[in-house]
Amino acid sequence: MSPDLEQSFDEFVAGRYTALRRTGYLLSGDWHLAEDLVQITLVKLYARWPRLRDPESAAGYARTTLVRSYIDTRRRRRSHEVTAPDVPDAPGAGASEDPERRLALLSALAQVTPAYRAALVLRFWEDQTIEATAAVLRQSTGTVKSNTSRGLAQLRTILGDSLHEIAAL
Repeated sequence: MSPDLEQSFDEFVAGRYTALRRTGYLLSGDWHLAEDLVQITLVKLYARWPRLRDPESAAGYARTTLVRSYIDTRRRRRSHEVTAPDVPDAPGAGASEDPERRLALLSALAQVTPAYRAALVLRFWEDQTIEATAAVLRQSTGTVKSNTSRGLAQLRTILGDSLHEIAAL
C-alpha cells in the first residue's frame, strides 16, 4: 500500500476506533470480545482499503464488517457457553448521568437475543435507519422492524418495574 493510503488508513482508525469498540461492546457485552471484533474488522478493512473511494464508504464497510463478525462469532460459539455479565471498565460516549441506570440497561441488553440485540444497537445506539440496518444485517426491512420490536419487548420483560426509571436514558 502506498504511503498516502497508509496514512489515510491510520487517520481513519484513529478517528473511528473508539466508536467501533463501543459498538462491539454494545453487541457483545464484553470489552475483550469487542476488541477482538474491532481487530478482525480492521484487518478486513485494511485489505480492502485501496479500493474504497471515500471515508463514508469506509465507515459503513467497517460497521457492516463488525456486525457480521459478531454474528459469525455468536454462531460459532458452543451452545453450552454462558457469558458472564461484565461491568464496563470505561464509560462510552454519551454516558448517562446516572451510572446505575446505564449499567441496568447494559445488563438487560446483554440478556436480549443476539439477533434482536444487533438490531437494537444499530437502530438506537448507532442511530441507523431501518434500511441501513437491513443492509448491514442482510435482512429485509420487515425483519428489522420485527427484530427491533421483539428486542424492545424482551428489554421490557427483563427490566420489568425498573423500565420507567431507565426510560430517561
